[in-house]
Amino acid sequence: MSTVIVFVRLFTTLREQAGKAKEAIELSSNTATVKDVLKELVKNYGPEFRDYLFNEKEKIRDHLQVLVNGKSVSLLEELDTRLKEGDQVAIVPPVGGG
Repeated sequence: MSTVIVFVRLFTTLREQAGKAKEAIELSSNTATVKDVLKELVKNYGPEFRDYLFNEKEKIRDHLQVLVNGKSVSLLEELDTRLKEGDQVAIVPPVGGG
């Protein structure tokens, strides 16, 4: 079975929980989705990470944005967005301003 490597960028709380800002994740190439990346991160970093990322309905919390190559998954296929070799996934917290 062939695999792809995608790169994940973590910010603020998730970065603190993971202890790093970037990570490479290897997934099955023909079925790799954003959901697979998130499951792998939860497996690696545990329940606190999961609880920060997902609400009780297993949906990404409203205050977080997931991007693939700089584009929000809400404009793509949500968590079913397919990934290919070298894609960049970022989990971005709300940006304050004013």
